[in-house]
Amino acid sequence: MTTERANDNDPRMQHALAELQQLIQDRYPSAGFSVYEGEDPAGTYLQATVDVKDLDEVVEAFIDRLVDLQVEEQLPIYVITARPVERVLEEMRSAIPSRRYQALGDANLNP
Repeated sequence: MTTERANDNDPRMQHALAELQQLIQDRYPSAGFSVYEGEDPAGTYLQATVDVKDLDEVVEAFIDRLVDLQVEEQLPIYVITARPVERVLEEMRSAIPSRRYQALGDANLNP
């Protein structure tokens, strides 16, 4: 089975990207998107950045349609979900002090 390499001028790919974005945006109106060509595997990647705790919930919004696009329409299209960098950094910063205090507490128990 061969898969056609799609590019920015392919109307089928543009329609598929718009459809996937809409499926995500219907549930997550503040989602941000970027589109780029990737190599592993080769194809067009849609990155959806959504501020949620569990990215699996986002995947549920589009996974069935994505599989149809990949299998039935043989489009090399992939979706990557991500959380905003600011949210990830905030969670990392809030976890650091608790670890530091825990380590200090453990050190005080074992002189």
